[in-house]
Amino acid sequence: MNERTGWPTIVAAAIIVTGFATALAASWPGQLSYDSILQLLQGRTGIYNTWHPPVMAWLLGLGDTILPGTGLFLLFDALLAFGALLSLLFLPSQRTRWAAPVVALVVALSPQLLIYQGLIWKDVLFADTSVAGFVCLAHAAERWHEVSARAVLLTAGFLLLAIAALARQNGAVVLPFAAAGLGWIAARNGAAPVPSALLAAGLLGAGLAFVFTANVLLNLRSDGEPGTQEQLRLLQLYDLSGAVARQPGLELARLANADPDFESVIRTRGAALYTPVRNDPLASAADVQRALVHADDAAIAAQWRDLILQHPWLYLRNRAAVFGWVFLTPDIAACRPIFTGIEGPARELAQLGIAPRRDARDLAMERYGKAFMGTPVLSHASYAIVGLACLILLLRRRRPADIAFAALLGAAFAFTASFFVISISCDYRYLYALDLSAIAALLYLARDPRSAFQGNP
Repeated sequence: MNERTGWPTIVAAAIIVTGFATALAASWPGQLSYDSILQLLQGRTGIYNTWHPPVMAWLLGLGDTILPGTGLFLLFDALLAFGALLSLLFLPSQRTRWAAPVVALVVALSPQLLIYQGLIWKDVLFADTSVAGFVCLAHAAERWHEVSARAVLLTAGFLLLAIAALARQNGAVVLPFAAAGLGWIAARNGAAPVPSALLAAGLLGAGLAFVFTANVLLNLRSDGEPGTQEQLRLLQLYDLSGAVARQPGLELARLANADPDFESVIRTRGAALYTPVRNDPLASAADVQRALVHADDAAIAAQWRDLILQHPWLYLRNRAAVFGWVFLTPDIAACRPIFTGIEGPARELAQLGIAPRRDARDLAMERYGKAFMGTPVLSHASYAIVGLACLILLLRRRRPADIAFAALLGAAFAFTASFFVISISCDYRYLYALDLSAIAALLYLARDPRSAFQGNP
């Protein structure tokens, strides 16, 4: 046995494979919530709405065509995450130490892998494709001078990162970091600055063009409802209601002039229902939603822009409070970190031929996951600290594959930061990508922690 395939590698690999099998057995054919049910139905009918990115429904539909239900999608998603982690053990430049199987055991037992990999959610798809895409980039960095292998790995990574960009409204943030990482890796492998920069620009341009084209094609099968505009309008209502709740005397001149009825709704019902924890009270208030449907969209948008430009400190304080809930989850139970079973609207469940599920297996997984509530295991802040520490070590050592993982962490941090602007709820799943990215970087560094701390290239 050589250092790369010695006992630490074998043990760590066995743990990851066992974790994969356990996660599938615990959740098969998947844990489905309201959103999962609707997206599966859209995938089966081939008619998508744009409230959620349609690529998720499209992938669910592909799997459902072969094997009805979500089993094949679950298998695909889990293979991405566990396969990416497993492949890290076989990067040729690393020697494997016994820290790797220890870290592998800890992460395999975490709810981030054992439970979340069974969830049929776009947040999990985004995290898995992001991590797998950057891992492909790391493998390409290690085999840079093998032209055929590099081309295959970069193509696979490109496609995975394109799916990630399609899977979340703010998912395109991964593309510039992947492009920058590729350019830096090319330079580390001897390419001149100009070709390295052109390679990075080419990847970014091709990625953005691919994502734009794919979105256009998928939206040809949409139901025609303006989901993206509705989400933006809901965000604007949420921010304006929060501003008035924090500062009741705030003038809403644009709305007062153009739509005084809706201005009154925000000042009364909106402010009363607002909470930085989530927008559900506003979204579920029938009177507020009726008023929003008939409101002047241009006036709402203009008033929202005025809030940002004329009252930036008020806007930032509100946004900081909302972001604090999604990132720090001060009341973890309120942020719904654990979901198991199958539940959704009765009509759609009947159309799919799926029965609600809440069996002993689901209850056992729920108890297991909730045992970690209030601990660092279910804390985005903990994974941010781990990720930051890993990023520092990676940038000190700067092996070609290190650059790919530094880019992964940079993308995860940027994705997290984007919720400062767009977050309207503290659900734990929204920042799952941060947790999984930190886990991947930690396992990668655990293969050879000594050189990571010494900064040896």
